[in-house]
Amino acid sequence: MYNPPMTIEAEGSLVRVMHLVYALHALGLAIGAFGAATVVGSFLFGWPSIIAVIIGYVKRGDAQGSWLESHFAWAIRTFWIALAIGALVGLVGLPLVLVFGLGFVVWIVGFGLLGLWAIYRIARGWLRLNAHRPMPG
Repeated sequence: MYNPPMTIEAEGSLVRVMHLVYALHALGLAIGAFGAATVVGSFLFGWPSIIAVIIGYVKRGDAQGSWLESHFAWAIRTFWIALAIGALVGLVGLPLVLVFGLGFVVWIVGFGLLGLWAIYRIARGWLRLNAHRPMPG
C-alpha cells in the first residue's frame, strides 16, 4: 500500500484538538479502570470516548494532508474496531453462558484483552503525537 508523504504542516490548534481527543479516550479508559464500570464498557459507551469520536470526525477534514490526519484516523479506527470486537466477544460468550457457563470466562478474557489493546492504542498514538510523528498506515 502506498502512503504519500505528508507535506502540509499541522496547525498548532489541530495538535491541541488531537491531544484533547486522546485525553478524552484516556479518561474513558481510566474511568473504567478505576471506577465501577469495565475498561471496555467505559471506553465504548462512556461520554468521554463518544465525545472524542465526534470531535475526531468533525476535525479530521481540517488535518487532511498533514501528519495529524493519521492520528485522527487512528483514534477513530480504535473506537470502531473495539466496538466490533466487543460485540463479537459478547455474542460468542452469550450462548456459552446459557449452555455451559463458560461464557463468563470468554467475556472476562475477551474484554480484558480488548481493554489492554485499547489502552495500548491510545497510549501509542498519544506518544507519537507528542513526538510529532504520524501513525503508521
